[in-house]
Amino acid sequence: MAKSRRANSEGSLYQRKDGRWVAAITADNGKRISRYGKTREEAHKKLLIMQEEKKYGIESFTSRHTVGDLMTEWLESRKNSLRSNTFSRYEELIRLHVLPEIASIKISKLQPRHLERLYNTKLDSGLSATTVGHIHARIHTALNQAMKRGLIFRNVASLVSPPKRQPREMKTLSQSESRKLLKAAKNEKLEALFTLALTSGLRRGELLALSWNNIDLDSNTLKVSSTLLQDGTFAPPKSLKSRRTVFLCTLAIDSLKRRRLIQIEDRLAAGSKWNNARNLIFTGQTGKPLTGSQVRRTFNKLLKQAEVNPITFHELRHSTATLLLSLNVQHGIVKDVLGHANIGITMDTYTHSVPSLQQEAMSKLGALLTS
Repeated sequence: MAKSRRANSEGSLYQRKDGRWVAAITADNGKRISRYGKTREEAHKKLLIMQEEKKYGIESFTSRHTVGDLMTEWLESRKNSLRSNTFSRYEELIRLHVLPEIASIKISKLQPRHLERLYNTKLDSGLSATTVGHIHARIHTALNQAMKRGLIFRNVASLVSPPKRQPREMKTLSQSESRKLLKAAKNEKLEALFTLALTSGLRRGELLALSWNNIDLDSNTLKVSSTLLQDGTFAPPKSLKSRRTVFLCTLAIDSLKRRRLIQIEDRLAAGSKWNNARNLIFTGQTGKPLTGSQVRRTFNKLLKQAEVNPITFHELRHSTATLLLSLNVQHGIVKDVLGHANIGITMDTYTHSVPSLQQEAMSKLGALLTS
């Protein structure tokens, strides 16, 4: 049996009869801790890690914490600091995709191969590279927190590359399709919702949180001051830049005036059942806030009536941006309308989707060089 002797505090390396190598070290409490490797080099690396863990008092040296414990505790620690929408997405990712695969593995024994296997399994099951990337990000963040708390010495996720995300093809409505959609919405109670979505670039949550107090018909503007989350609660916009004032075109103003009349009729019909304490613009028949599923059903119905290619409601926001850019509106103005944090987001997201911009730029360059 090959053996490398060291003082107890330094640990030892030796080979078992079955060929495996053992890295062993004595903890401060006198307990002997062993980890195994197929080769001497692998066991030696583990010995070095244990030495560092002991040196810095890392709890995982004798800890029985599992990945399941880690992810559950991390999620619980973020419950009050995350928006409810974000917390729900994180909880779902961990519950459905992380815990069933690696929950029982001890943190101290978690290896890059475990994460690589997890990611490959999820990709093979049909999850997108983007979703698997989100899984990786949550694990990486939880392990970072564990390092700060002294549970582990290294972040194994840092040694693994998540799958490369494939950019999703952006779908938008053309000018003619946009007109068709607005025409189809004319007889719809929520006509103003879709008109505003297409002419203001607001996100769905921002639209559904709009109050009549946010609208100034004298200056033809609206102020974005809150957003409606999926759980039915209201919160501030996602960023400071999202708190913005947007100018409204005549099309949007006229639709809002019609919306006001429709809502008055709904309120009279509901009588004592009417409940619209926030003075919301877009409500159900009794004044309650609209849900995402209600908007989705109506929107899909309008798309069929308009006979245009199906898109998501959020892609109306993309359509606003591409239509503005096709009109040669300055990128900075589009950024302000959409509430982007910086112009780089606007440029990276939309300029490639408006070929006419590149065509015009090349024509100007050609004219410059031949004049």
